[in-house]
Amino acid sequence: MGDSYYEQAQKPSKEIKLPELDAVTYQYPGNPTVVEHTYPEFTCVCPKTGLPDFANVTIKYIPTNKIIELKSFKLYMVAFRNIGIFHEHFTNRILDDFIKVTQPLCAEIIVNVANRGGVYTTVQREYKSKDFIELGPTCQIFHQWMERRI
Repeated sequence: MGDSYYEQAQKPSKEIKLPELDAVTYQYPGNPTVVEHTYPEFTCVCPKTGLPDFANVTIKYIPTNKIIELKSFKLYMVAFRNIGIFHEHFTNRILDDFIKVTQPLCAEIIVNVANRGGVYTTVQREYKSKDFIELGPTCQIFHQWMERRI
């Protein structure tokens, strides 16, 4: 079966040029802390129709040695505004880039896309580092993280 129209309508998400995310040193690496950032004004473009998509993007993470620098995060998120990309693809791209820069103990992204055509879409992905998995049985915050996941 050949490529669909959709495959031709967007660049592979890993090839899209975006502003760099920056991180700063986390000054409390021995104190596991859950950090949550919500960006309620995310927009991109439907690769088929060219119409805008609107979403609420939330990233939760437990930092190790780095935390995200918020101005770079905002500029990064705004850069999607005119890019034709599917919800599942931008969700994975955002989390991949976030992990690359911050190297968290664990992270989760939840994207709630606004209703379009009667369809509500939620895309969710989580990441757990090797250290998180090893720390799990003895780390209190691990248990809190896992309890809210059930």
